[in-house]
Amino acid sequence: MGVAVSWTATALFAEVASKRMGSLPLNTLRMTMSLLLLAVTLWLLLGVPYPRYADGDTWLWLALSGVVGYVIGDYCLMQGYIYIGSRFGQLFMTLSAPTAALMGRLLLGEEMSWLAIIGMVVTLSGISMSILSKGEKGSERTMEKLPQLKLPRKGVFFAAVAGICQGLGLVLSKMGLEKYDNVLSLAGIDSAIAPEGALLPVPLMFSIPFAATMIRASIGLVGFFVLLMVFNRDWQQKLSHAAHDSKAMWCLLGATVFGPFVGVSASLLATQYTATGIAQTLFALTPVLIIAPAAWLFHQKVTAREVVGAVISVVGVCLFFI
Repeated sequence: MGVAVSWTATALFAEVASKRMGSLPLNTLRMTMSLLLLAVTLWLLLGVPYPRYADGDTWLWLALSGVVGYVIGDYCLMQGYIYIGSRFGQLFMTLSAPTAALMGRLLLGEEMSWLAIIGMVVTLSGISMSILSKGEKGSERTMEKLPQLKLPRKGVFFAAVAGICQGLGLVLSKMGLEKYDNVLSLAGIDSAIAPEGALLPVPLMFSIPFAATMIRASIGLVGFFVLLMVFNRDWQQKLSHAAHDSKAMWCLLGATVFGPFVGVSASLLATQYTATGIAQTLFALTPVLIIAPAAWLFHQKVTAREVVGAVISVVGVCLFFI
């Protein structure tokens, strides 16, 4: 539930920031901020400002998760915000649940009930209800009414890819966390107590998700920085312009705190202690939670059809894991 609330906040902040500074500068600066916050957190929790105990296999799986979930997924999500806004962008994130369920089945051997296919159909139906509108198309004689996409196609594409990448990235993260746990077990380290040298007496088990997030964010920063330089010859000017936009930077700070820092770390903590699909079901409440604040903050007109569609998509997610 904490993840759902955090991602609602970060979506609202990120929509404003992405429209003011662009997707790549936003993500590059966001990853930089998150790494600084995570370094301080790990210094307090582990006694060192880096992912302590992590071995090569742990880095490998969490790095893959960072590429899929951050570099590809977050880039597409921020691009989606630019074209269709955070409210519809988060609606497409419900696609992460069926993706997580399918990949969890293939990669982790997690069970998936027979209601999964029904859940997929219901989720897609809810999304379709929200993004399609009735329009008149055809010959003048028939005036056949066919559904028409009321959102920009680019925005729909980017948001859909983002939802799929988030689901796959979460499964890869869980695989990385399992590797992390194996390292601790083989070394005889008790995760129920605070590690030696920690400044705060917090059990190690609660610190590992932050360490895993730092690995993912490190890969994310490298990926976004490379993309920024490749697609923008004036990348230095873009970063400087973004850094001098005070409103954008405050929104960026909010998106960072509630996104890669609190939200992602909490999501890894959740998946560490429950099935991936159950965690994704609760995360999927964001499209419903965001409707009211988005309408109030951005003065958006929200139709009953869109609200019902968002609720149906979340119900579809729930069906995956009954």
